[in-house]
Amino acid sequence: MASEFIGFSQQGLNFLQQVRIENDKEWFEANRGVYESEMLTPFRLLVDALSPTMLMIDPQFETRPAIGKTLSRIHRDTRFSHDKTRYRSRMWLTFKRPSKDWKLAPVYFFELGPDMLRYGLGYYSADKATMDLFRHTLLRRPQPFLEVAECCRAPFELVGESYKRPLVKEQAPEIATWYNRKSFAVMATDNQVEKLFSADLVATLAQGFQQLEPLYHWLMQVEAMKQVDPADL
Repeated sequence: MASEFIGFSQQGLNFLQQVRIENDKEWFEANRGVYESEMLTPFRLLVDALSPTMLMIDPQFETRPAIGKTLSRIHRDTRFSHDKTRYRSRMWLTFKRPSKDWKLAPVYFFELGPDMLRYGLGYYSADKATMDLFRHTLLRRPQPFLEVAECCRAPFELVGESYKRPLVKEQAPEIATWYNRKSFAVMATDNQVEKLFSADLVATLAQGFQQLEPLYHWLMQVEAMKQVDPADL
């Protein structure tokens, strides 16, 4: 077995494509070997390859290359969902601090599917309290934030649903585009899946994640504010 990341394979992407079509336990169990060798193993090696870079960004990141730690589960939890699809046709990794409330905290991520890849930094699903604290930082320190936001240049773009009506009238557009989000991520998306088949993917992701480091540290200031009495903000 390979001991370092050399890329994903077309066989792995074909597996994810077939998951979309088959999506039953019998088929998955018959193809579990492909899942483990062509998806799970390279994902684990990719986490290992990226971990030194990510620990320089934040020494508290979870970096164990395990499902439920840095790697997504292919099995979907369908107990409370109308969608009863058993298996996911995409897989991803994350770098984040261990927390039961991780969906409310900033997360680095890389995701791939049969015909796409994307990576970046943001919230899985920030709640209003988190976004209100983030907005508070924009009101108090707009210019320092805009300097931080310069790191969100190409290949990244800001994504996430916005409120239909501006929360603040006549706000500078470069602040408003952040201020009016219900949650957000800064993401690079690519349909050139050939990029997945090379060890060069490690450098691409490492450089991208380092580029976004100023934003990560800004968002971690927001996390620290959650421990402060609102009257002291």
